[in-house]
Amino acid sequence: MIRSAVYSCAFAAIGTLSLPAIAFAADDPLLKATTLLKAGHAREAYALLGPQAAERADDPEFDYVLGLAAIDSGHLPEAILALQRALAIQPDHAQARAEIARAYAMAGDVNTARREFSLVAGDPTIPDPVRQRFNGLVRGLDKVNKPGLSLSGYVEAGAGYDSNVNAATSASQLVIPLLAALGPATLSSNAQRQGDGFGLTEGGLSVEYGLDRQSRLFASVLGSGHVNFHQRAFDQALAVATIGYAYTTLSHDVFSLSAQSQRFWIDGSSYRAANGGIAQFTHVLGAQRAISVSGQVFDIRYQTDPLRNAKRYSGALTYTDGGYSANVSGGTEQANAAASKYLSNGFVNGRLAAERPVAKSTTLFASFSIEHRQYQAPDPLFLVKRRDTQFDASAGLRYRLSRQFILSPQLGYTHNASNIALNRYDRVTTSLSLRLEF
Repeated sequence: MIRSAVYSCAFAAIGTLSLPAIAFAADDPLLKATTLLKAGHAREAYALLGPQAAERADDPEFDYVLGLAAIDSGHLPEAILALQRALAIQPDHAQARAEIARAYAMAGDVNTARREFSLVAGDPTIPDPVRQRFNGLVRGLDKVNKPGLSLSGYVEAGAGYDSNVNAATSASQLVIPLLAALGPATLSSNAQRQGDGFGLTEGGLSVEYGLDRQSRLFASVLGSGHVNFHQRAFDQALAVATIGYAYTTLSHDVFSLSAQSQRFWIDGSSYRAANGGIAQFTHVLGAQRAISVSGQVFDIRYQTDPLRNAKRYSGALTYTDGGYSANVSGGTEQANAAASKYLSNGFVNGRLAAERPVAKSTTLFASFSIEHRQYQAPDPLFLVKRRDTQFDASAGLRYRLSRQFILSPQLGYTHNASNIALNRYDRVTTSLSLRLEF
């Protein structure tokens, strides 16, 4: 945002220097519009000239002043069109070219803005102080999304304890309404809460390739493994691959589209696959502040239980401010099979997270989230529509041993409240991990 203000100041200097050189008839609205612009009343100037655009289009003096008024009043598409008309008739109109460069820059078209900047910076009719400002702006544009290949990644290993590795109820017996006449059902050990120590490994690799100063391709792979010391039937592994395209505007806003594939294993066997797409827009509000919106569509397939196959649609809104963030998301997961509609649900989630340095090499972090899931049809065994509300909280420290190595102890707690007793559970996890970043 500061950079945009610098652009405006630099170009405003050109506009102020050039406007008096244009001749107007005494009763011409251009004279009044020019006076309004000099006084800083761009909206009034645009309102005066805008209705005349159809009649006076292709008059380069009119289009130039209209373009100035449109830029400074926030009508960038109209400004670009007006200045394009002026330049089509007078291609050597340096001031018009300067202003159209500013319009492209404010609209986020870095490549076109840079090209126009270069043309204007070399024009001998531009005063030296203004040309110097342009040269500085061009150097700034060269730093936006520098083309080329970049690579980053990390590996992490650790160990910990999980009080409920299978996310199961602590009850040993339950009354199932459909089978109530048979009395309470005794749950198998795998259906009851099991605690165990575990080892964890995780790693990721990200690759970016800048196509130009605004566009880039990106790809990443992430893998993780969670191996229990004794309850090996609940060992888990996850792999995620992502590929996409991102476009960065001059104000650092980012549009991105990506495709993602996820694979999840339990006890060494493929359990679930999900493939889909993600669209996201991030708007920079200021230093360390941003807001982003995203949408996701995924097709979910269960290898051993195809009746659970579903489509998942979700959206999210996130606000970040330095080390703090707030996120609200929601959506729906719809089972493909008519017989499985009791698994279809709508969900909404809220999450708060924060991290704060507490010493030179130590950062404290914490997060809290609530998710509510409302299912759409009665469960065939429990004869009611399932409702879950899940609470998650975690906290920990990141201690930077060196530029690349980070030691992190962490504590987490989950409580899932449900109107179906089988789905109620609590879980506490503790872990200590060492991470290498490169």
